[in-house]
Amino acid sequence: MLSVTDVHTYYGDSHVLQGVSVQVARGAVVAVLGRNGVGKTTLCRSIAGFTPARSGRVVFDGVDITSWQPHLICRRRLGIVPQGRRIFSSVTVAEHLGIAGRRREDRAGWDLARIFELFPRLAERRHHRGGELSGGEQQMLAIARALVANPTLVIMDEPTEGLSPAMVAEVGSLIGRLKGEGMSVLLVEQNAAFAVTLADHVFVMSQGKIVHSSTPMALWEDEAIKAQWLGMPPQSARPGT
Repeated sequence: MLSVTDVHTYYGDSHVLQGVSVQVARGAVVAVLGRNGVGKTTLCRSIAGFTPARSGRVVFDGVDITSWQPHLICRRRLGIVPQGRRIFSSVTVAEHLGIAGRRREDRAGWDLARIFELFPRLAERRHHRGGELSGGEQQMLAIARALVANPTLVIMDEPTEGLSPAMVAEVGSLIGRLKGEGMSVLLVEQNAAFAVTLADHVFVMSQGKIVHSSTPMALWEDEAIKAQWLGMPPQSARPGT
């Protein structure tokens, strides 16, 4: 579904991504973990076309999209839930979803009715502007905005950042539901305990490079990797406990 191969991305002269390779199989949840500032968001931006790779390849659903403009990548059914939510403060919930919405002809997709069934709070707040929403509500809206475009793969960049434990659990349930419906998810997270309960495969980034690749449980049982690359103390609680 998604293949990122030897991608190098720069901000000016700053070499941020240094040969990153990541794969997401169709219908899988793949997590990219790492501390703050290691290049995770730049990886998301390179895939989505906001900060194109200077070299390497990004192939999505069999098509090389490395140098494509973001709006063309979106039309290929790649959605993104950006870090920081990026909600327009003066635009209502309904307007956000109306602008982003795109019908899918080959199957029952995400429309306003289904979005509001999934997120009843957004239904209640449909006429409220983005700036009037709480942080959790804004995160719901950011996810809903991506879904209503009916992507086949969605990138979620730090979706649990700043959320309450209850809201984190809700996001986890949603990701599980999307996977059950066949959607592919690239989950970019600092919260390793959250990500390993959902992912089929995990990559760990540090200083613009992939430094580890394994199953989630293999990562969780490797105390040295967790301590060195994720800053986690030894004998961290098993996820879900």
